[in-house]
Amino acid sequence: MPVPAPQLGSYQFVAETKENLDWADLVTIDLSKYGTEQGKKELAQELLSALRTKGFFYVKNFNIPQERVNRQFALGREFYELPLEEKLKYVPDLDAGKFNGYTPSGRYVINPETGLKDHIEIWNMPKFNGYFPQEYPELIKEHLPEIEEFARSLHSEVLDPLFVLLALALELPEDYLTNLHLYQEKSEDHLRYMKYSKYTPEENAKLNLWTPGHTDLGSFTLLFRQPVAALQIKDPVKGEWKWVKPQDGTLTVNACDALSFLTGGYVRSTIHRVTVPPKDQQHVDRLGLLYFSRPHNDVKLATIKESPVLQRTGYTQNEFESTGNPVPTMEEWTFAKQKWQRSRSYVNRDEHRKAVILPGFQEKIYDDKPVAAAA
Repeated sequence: MPVPAPQLGSYQFVAETKENLDWADLVTIDLSKYGTEQGKKELAQELLSALRTKGFFYVKNFNIPQERVNRQFALGREFYELPLEEKLKYVPDLDAGKFNGYTPSGRYVINPETGLKDHIEIWNMPKFNGYFPQEYPELIKEHLPEIEEFARSLHSEVLDPLFVLLALALELPEDYLTNLHLYQEKSEDHLRYMKYSKYTPEENAKLNLWTPGHTDLGSFTLLFRQPVAALQIKDPVKGEWKWVKPQDGTLTVNACDALSFLTGGYVRSTIHRVTVPPKDQQHVDRLGLLYFSRPHNDVKLATIKESPVLQRTGYTQNEFESTGNPVPTMEEWTFAKQKWQRSRSYVNRDEHRKAVILPGFQEKIYDDKPVAAAA
């Protein structure tokens, strides 16, 4: 590992909420058991159960020291302290669905009654594998070797084992899914620093949500623990919204659209949202560290025919196949959904939230209440 530059300093996490929230009961995948064949078999079934019943789960003992995680949070903190005019130099063509670089806050009206805009800033960094030329501010340039090493370790220590376990659960060769997610191949994975700046108490009083219910477009999303409670998931069995508790020493992981397509819906793309934090945490900003995993760009998102499990259970067609529409590649799907997501349309307009992303796939409204509460 490269020697860290000393000027970042330490990172202090805010205190957890003391409110008694309705927390989701999620499975924890303990990768310390991954080293034996019996452990793999047990973990494969635990993972499949988690994916089928919740869609979200925790991962622990993934061999990345907390100090390295804290360094990335510190980098995210320092990035968002840069002057806005400096960050704006790195804005991609958002209207075309581009996403690597900086997305400023204020693109979306989240309360039409008051005209209140979002407070969300995003900094995305693509794979460091030669396919993605990217400009960086000096702060990031100085730490690129460290950032690259961290991103690569998420593949080797977390994603590769998860894909092996899922392949085993689907009765596929162990390397079937890892071969669709090789770091050296071109895919739209990215590491993200994400900041939700606080709203005033008056603004929060008129909001139900900061981000409406949605699914992610890739394979797995990795979310590192940060203590500001705001993430909620929709239980796929009961349909109830539950809070996701930040657990020490874990990653929170969710399954996404690409896995749902590849398994004909057997693995669910998990619905989640970001809501207003509890009152004892509304005075602080919420900084997130995430990694978005996606299959290679040229992978066709057709249902995997080789899985005996999918054949036995009847999950043999996804939305595109069942409607007779062309099955997109991962690249086509990524940019179609990103373009829709990054549209400046008001995020709660029905015509936007129920748009056809590609022929054969129409988005849905996942919330049981509107984004903006009545004044």
